Amino acid sequence: MQVPNQEITLPLLAENQVKLFVKREDLIHPIVSGNKYRKLKYNLLEAKKTAHSTLFTFGGAYSNHIAAVAFAGKKSGFKTIGVIRGEELVEVWEENPTLRFAHEQGMQFHFVSREQYRQKNSPKFIEELQNQNGLFYLLPEGGTNALAVKGCEEILTPEDAEFDYVCCCVGTGGTLAGLINSSNSNQTVLGFPALKGDFLKEDIYKFVTRDNWNLITNYHFGGYAKMDRALIEFINDFRLKTGIQLDPIYTGKLFFGIMDRVEKGYFERNTRILAIHTGGLQGIQGMNIVLKQKNLPTLNV
Repeated sequence: MQVPNQEITLPLLAENQVKLFVKREDLIHPIVSGNKYRKLKYNLLEAKKTAHSTLFTFGGAYSNHIAAVAFAGKKSGFKTIGVIRGEELVEVWEENPTLRFAHEQGMQFHFVSREQYRQKNSPKFIEELQNQNGLFYLLPEGGTNALAVKGCEEILTPEDAEFDYVCCCVGTGGTLAGLINSSNSNQTVLGFPALKGDFLKEDIYKFVTRDNWNLITNYHFGGYAKMDRALIEFINDFRLKTGIQLDPIYTGKLFFGIMDRVEKGYFERNTRILAIHTGGLQGIQGMNIVLKQKNLPTLNV
């Protein structure tokens, strides 16, 4: 599936003679959009091929991955089960737009403590879950595995070889790995992590053998799902001026970082940048609830 590259025309870009285009992966589907479509594509085919009837995965309260698995699983005829981080959600999950949507798609929930959730990659923990739920096709948190990376390798097209930089937000690293594998050797792939810490490089190297990439770690805004007034105001201003909706967990941080780097002269003049819009807009309704609780501006939609 191919999506358009939309040019962004803003004074800051013109002043620095930098061209910025957005690959509109967010237009693929309102729920299974962007990298979620790419990551699930080959995994769903493999689940069918291996005669699994249940998809099993992990995620947080506003997880794009949870929503996408629930929707795609129902459409493809799978039962879905989600292990949800935060046992405090047991009594209030129906107030959460993402979890309410996933439940409407038929997903069953297992709410666990944050301590238990950290065991999600433990073989013993997975074995216990299988004993409780029967055999299932396991999708890791965020959906990243070898088949997900294969799907993300299809984001770039031959026409995208004209770009000097390919930029993408980073959660678990699968999308970035796919972009690295399908990029040209003369391109630089930049990942903008939404999380604090340097552990991602090791995870990404599990799927790539090339070195034409780097992580820009200055724009996580305090860590996963952390945000401030400056980020929200940037997202609202960006939408007003470009017509493109961003989210505060991933794509907002990506474009904030790109524009900040442009302003600081990081990119040479006449540089052509392709930024990947990975979707994730379903969580905005829930994020606005959180922003109101923190007395921060809400996202315009």
